[in-house]
Amino acid sequence: MAITAGRVRASGPVLHPRLCAAITAVSCLTHLWLAASGHHDAWIGLVMVALAAVCVPCTVHIWRHSRVGALHQVTGAALAMVALHAVLLLGAGGSGHAHGGRPASGAVDTAGAAQLLLVIGLEITTALLAATLVARLRRRAVKADSAEYRH
Repeated sequence: MAITAGRVRASGPVLHPRLCAAITAVSCLTHLWLAASGHHDAWIGLVMVALAAVCVPCTVHIWRHSRVGALHQVTGAALAMVALHAVLLLGAGGSGHAHGGRPASGAVDTAGAAQLLLVIGLEITTALLAATLVARLRRRAVKADSAEYRH
């Protein structure tokens, strides 16, 4: 951070961490909304609330300081969610969340599959933003270290 004209200004990238934190916050809010909506069993709702609670501190750390540890945790969690939702999508025979089995007509529930694909897309975006921010921060640190050794 640098202080310019009495204001604290970030010395590193600002838009990238803010975007990453915002997408992570959207994921947290989505989990809370889905838990409150009652479309899932109570234990799944509790798991979703717990996941949101774990991700909120990371969101704050990314927004304020671009902490690499928080970015790693968000990347890992997002990739785990991609894998979980892909298993749900494939395990349900393409019918999405098939709680209680397939529809009686044997028709594929494309709305459930579309919702799972949206979640997978959101989580891939989250992981990509977090991973690329880590790469930017590392590259910046290497440049700073090499400049320090030259002087």
